[in-house]
Order: sequence, then structure tokens, then C-alpha cells
Amino acid sequence: MQRYRDFNSYLKEIFGERVQKISLDAGLGCPNRDGTISRTGCLFCDRKGSGTGALIDEDLSIDDQIIRAKEVIRRRYKARKFIVYFQSFTNTYAPAPRLKSLYDQALAHEGMVGLSVATRPDCVNSEILALIRSYQTDQLVWLEYGLQSAHDATLERIHRGHTVACFEKAVFMAAEQGINICAHIILGLPGEDREMMIETARYLSRLPIQGVKIHLLYVVKGTPLAALYNKKGFECLGREEYVNLVVDALELLPADMVIQRLTGDPIPSELVAPAWAGEKQTNLRSIQDTLERRDTWQGKHFQTSTARK
Repeated sequence: MQRYRDFNSYLKEIFGERVQKISLDAGLGCPNRDGTISRTGCLFCDRKGSGTGALIDEDLSIDDQIIRAKEVIRRRYKARKFIVYFQSFTNTYAPAPRLKSLYDQALAHEGMVGLSVATRPDCVNSEILALIRSYQTDQLVWLEYGLQSAHDATLERIHRGHTVACFEKAVFMAAEQGINICAHIILGLPGEDREMMIETARYLSRLPIQGVKIHLLYVVKGTPLAALYNKKGFECLGREEYVNLVVDALELLPADMVIQRLTGDPIPSELVAPAWAGEKQTNLRSIQDTLERRDTWQGKHFQTSTARK
């Protein structure tokens, strides 16, 4: 029994074979780091903008990043089809003509079947959404919004720089354009208890969202969160607690929502805590084992009375 709708299976339904994402750093920056909103950034975000850092660390062009990634992916997975994933920083934070140039450049490579754009909900407008929608003629398109929490007090605490209302407005703007939306949420944020985290899942279940990425809040070197952790001002979730929270969240999400991620994937050399966050396969197995032990599945407790509009 498939107990949740995972991203790989979803892609195989569409393309009939394995499809791999290629994460890109386009160097687009972020208004929460350049002074437009603030210079602190989000509490958990590192200098790479929660991405690959390929442009920062190695000065690799988009073309070079794609060529390198393809070589690795083909050896490891034998994949022939790819989705370009603009991951690092805020990937709608530029005028539409520049964004079009970047997206076109990446999609011009052989084997590209999709475009995924990660951004902030306060960095989209009608022109940019129309641009993203235009790629749907030939590509599978996803727009990824970082929400993190459905509680304004938490967003303020983590220096997110936008509100829940801002996120919701951006969701409906994209939905009106017919764009697939993936929301990012983080479990274990400072000040949140179990019910607050579960309410975030309930909130997403009521919106016209097609996918979700669930992340564990782990501590990375050089972040404001690391400074807080070192002062003993923050305690990470334990593995069992996190796994049960993920399963609780899955039960509340609609069965057709695509689960693009169930946990984070930190770089080992940069991870401060918790140590178990680096054990991705063990964590995924624990989630699957818990789903089976509890004999539960995605959507089991989804409330149709509050279904998505």
C-alpha cells in the first residue's frame, strides 16, 4: 500500500520514467537579506540562501551547473529527463525579462521537461506569474512558496518578513493562473508546540495547493539559529517526535496532494544539530514504518467540509 503520494511516483505517472531535479543557484538574492525588508535574513537561512551555493562558492554559470549535475545524475540514476529547479535565494526577485532569460537558458538544455521556481510569496506579481504560466505549454511547471508556518507570531519570531495573509494572497494569485503550487513548511520552529504545527497542515489543506515540502528545522553553521542554539535558546526536535509530527500532518493533507519532501537534507560539514538530521534514509524509513505501524495514510483525516476552494 502506498501510504502517501510521493513526488517520484507522481513524475512517473506523467512521464513514464524517472525524472530528476537539477538544483540551480541563479544568484538572484533576497529582499530579506539585501536591506529591502531587512539584512538579517530568516533565522534558519545560511549564506547560500538555503540552496546549493554553486554561484557563491564556485562561480558556476547556470550552464555549468546543469552540465555538472547531469553527469552525476546520469551515473547515479540513469535518468534521461530533468526538471530545472531554481532553488537558491528568491527566484522571482528580478524583472520579468531577466527571469525569462534565466529560465529560457536552463530549459534550452537537452532533456528538460519541467521548471520549478522557489520564491517568497511577497516577490510575485501578475507579470511574473504570467511568465511562469507561459512555460506550461511545453513544460511541467511548479511554483514553490516558502510559508514555513501558518502563525504570524512564528513568522515574526523567525524574521520571515511577510505574513500568512501575504502567502495566502500569493497562492490565490497563482491559482488563478492555473499554476501548480508547492508550499514549504518547517516543523520544530521556535515557540511552536504540536498543535501549532498541526494547524499549519490543516491550513494548507484548505488552500488550492497541489504540493507540499515538509522540512525539519535543523541548525546550520553561520546562521542566526546557530547563535541561538549555542546560547541554549533553542532545542531541536527528536527523531521520534518529528516522525510522528510528519505522520500527523500527512493524515490531514488531501490524498491527491503531492508530497515533494518529508525531511531536510543538510550538508554534513555544515550541520550543527540534530545529528540525526543527516540520516535521511533512516528518517524516511522511520516515517514509512510509523505509517505502517499506525495503519494510517495521507488524507485519512482530511476534512472534506473544509476542502480546498
